[in-house]
Amino acid sequence: MDALFSIPIMSVFLIPVLSSYSTSLNLLFFYMTWSTLVLSHSRLRVEMLGTIAVRLIFYALPSIVFFLFDILTPSAAVLIKAHGATGLPGGRRRRKIHAKELKIAGWGLFNLFLGIAVQGVLETVLVQTLGKRSALKVSLKLPMPFEICRDLSLAMLGRELLSYFLHRYALHSSLSPTLARWHQTWYHSVAAPFPMTAHYDHPVPYLITKFIPTYAPAIIFRFHMLTYILYLLFISVEETFAYSGYTVMPTTLFLGGMARRTDMHLLMGGSGNYGPWGVVDWVLGTTVGEPQSDDETSDEADERDARRAYEAAKRKAIGSGKSKRR
Repeated sequence: MDALFSIPIMSVFLIPVLSSYSTSLNLLFFYMTWSTLVLSHSRLRVEMLGTIAVRLIFYALPSIVFFLFDILTPSAAVLIKAHGATGLPGGRRRRKIHAKELKIAGWGLFNLFLGIAVQGVLETVLVQTLGKRSALKVSLKLPMPFEICRDLSLAMLGRELLSYFLHRYALHSSLSPTLARWHQTWYHSVAAPFPMTAHYDHPVPYLITKFIPTYAPAIIFRFHMLTYILYLLFISVEETFAYSGYTVMPTTLFLGGMARRTDMHLLMGGSGNYGPWGVVDWVLGTTVGEPQSDDETSDEADERDARRAYEAAKRKAIGSGKSKRR
């Protein structure tokens, strides 16, 4: 943990944001910091430290804060929830943390670090056991802006495709009934998305539809570690807000649309919206929760979605009550 919060690793994130020097001096300081980090730690250590730092700063900590906000101040949180009280942890306006919410938060964090651990094991086996080069490029040479833009574009496209097909045909298909059952009884037992649900699922479906689509494009195109950090930063921010259940977003057009698709995938029982961006859903006609005609206003759509959310939450509550009585 000392290395994780040391000056070199934190400077990689803070210098470009907080420094008031000129661009040339910022780049010089950044390169010196990066060089110090690479020369003072093994490549595997740099990769693990960078991955953990990004996940902690841009996903875990904000999601925990939002989760506590929902739990401790439900009367305030409900005002910015897309589906009202249904979007609160447990679906009720109460100031208590019950076992189910703690389970969701705990498993979400467990899966997050499980993915990081699998990444570390794969790198260790690849480099130390098989004697191959590392999956990600950790070098003193910095990637050029064109390389970063190219790799990020390829990664986002690859992630969208992998997420869609793995999610649809592994977790919502009769081709893999065991995975579908695990996904249904874990993630789809939640009434509506709320903070900490982005990584909540049975560990096996999680690795298949969250870890693999995120990590695979990076190793296929062998990203520079700095490009991977930027890529993971975007995904972490996306997951933090898309699964928050809030109507207030830093970018309404982009994150707001993702949040709406995430909500409707869960509320519609997994009948569509399998990809994070919705591009493949739009192409293949599996988009759900959108207005059916141009005559339908956004207010009417919101009212309809809220009604569906309430009905879906009610059905889940009734179902869970019957299962407990049995």
